[in-house]
Amino acid sequence: MFRSIRAKFIVGFFLIFCIAFVLINQTVTQIIQTSNRNIITEDLIGLKKNSNGYVRQAFLINHFSNNDLYFGQIAEEIASDLHYATSSEVSAYTVDGVLLHSTNPIAFTGASTDDLKQALRGATAYTISYDKGTASVVYAYPVMIDGVKVGILRYAKSFNLLYEQSGRILDAIFYFALAIFAAAFLFSYLLSRHITIPLVKMAKVSEEVKNGNLAIRLAIKRRDEIGLLAGNFNAMIGRISSQIERIGRDRDRLESLNSERKQFFDKVTHELKTPLTSILGYAELIRENGESDQAFFHKGMNHIVEESQRLHSMVLSLLEVSEDREGWQDRVRVDVSFILRDVCEAMTFKAQRYKKTIALEAGEGLYVLAQPDKLRRLIINLLDNAIKYSFAHSEIRITAVMDATGIIRLAIVNQGEPIAAEQLARIFEPFFLADGDGKQKEAGSVGLGLSIAQSIVHEIGGSIDMISKIGETAVYVELPYLREEGAPE
Repeated sequence: MFRSIRAKFIVGFFLIFCIAFVLINQTVTQIIQTSNRNIITEDLIGLKKNSNGYVRQAFLINHFSNNDLYFGQIAEEIASDLHYATSSEVSAYTVDGVLLHSTNPIAFTGASTDDLKQALRGATAYTISYDKGTASVVYAYPVMIDGVKVGILRYAKSFNLLYEQSGRILDAIFYFALAIFAAAFLFSYLLSRHITIPLVKMAKVSEEVKNGNLAIRLAIKRRDEIGLLAGNFNAMIGRISSQIERIGRDRDRLESLNSERKQFFDKVTHELKTPLTSILGYAELIRENGESDQAFFHKGMNHIVEESQRLHSMVLSLLEVSEDREGWQDRVRVDVSFILRDVCEAMTFKAQRYKKTIALEAGEGLYVLAQPDKLRRLIINLLDNAIKYSFAHSEIRITAVMDATGIIRLAIVNQGEPIAAEQLARIFEPFFLADGDGKQKEAGSVGLGLSIAQSIVHEIGGSIDMISKIGETAVYVELPYLREEGAPE
């Protein structure tokens, strides 16, 4: 029936307060009524005791025995004296219930006679009557002298003051309890709003999140559990948003990578097809013509050799990318400075062909744990890129030193066009070819050189990074030094 928590709170609190209010009011009323009856009973007991003492004294003074005739003679006197002594209306009766005298017969008119009937049977009884805000008691008991009943005394006494006071007390308690319960209900209502309003906001925000709106946040700044919950809820939305963004980026990257792989395979297929077609064409012509045309024969053979070498280089690059690396197997202690000098000497001729020079500064005893062929391939790839993409008539600087922490730091710096930041971030990705002003890619380049270099560095346990700025590009390689006893630092 009630779907919202706020309505359930309000109705629940209202019912609890109403039931509690009624129960407390009835309980207090019952307690006061019981207290009033006890007060009336004690008052009437005292009244009976005083009246009996007075009647006994009257009999003793006149030296009468327990004679009901004498009680009838002094009934008027007794009733009058007791009327003034007790501030009550008094009636005297014979032992048979015949009225002897009454100080105010009207006070007993209309009252119940149950008390008189009980007195005739020898019991003491009273009856409380309520009429238009007044309360009166009719009280009757048999008068006993030396164990003999001589008459009946009956009193009519007003207890209006007692019941007026009780009524005022009940009214005060009623309004006081009503005020307390009203304040408690108001506090409960405000507390329920304090609890339910944030929950309603959370429900609306969660609905927005369910519908895909991850930019929404809960504007609840509190230091209690609800504030903590709201903070965690916002953090959860942020985490979900960041994860979705990351998934989106990964998806885009995978799509881009798949596209690049496709382009790569298309290009590799084309690159492999082109030299094979050329080789096949020259081979068929040579087979047909033989050595009749020596010039054409030598030209064709040279072309076949060059194209075969290019095919061989491409296949080696592909095998280098796809080969399974086996950790520390086949690794030995290698001197980096020795391989650097050997590679620089071998690459000097290519640098001169591109009108460039190589300057090497390498320390001694720069040992690492690696496969010599792969370490040589690493340096060849980095130096070959520096030669191809540096300005003509420029110098390529190579340095290799070991710092105080036991790290061998290798730097290859060339002067050339800078690489854009967005391309630099992907420069080590497989199949990625950076574009830039003044850069000419060599035929057969498929974007695997730097990826191979990075995998070799990681295999050795080092790191590689490239920094490019206006007029200069530098590759920095860090490799762990291997001590003579064979334990890497």
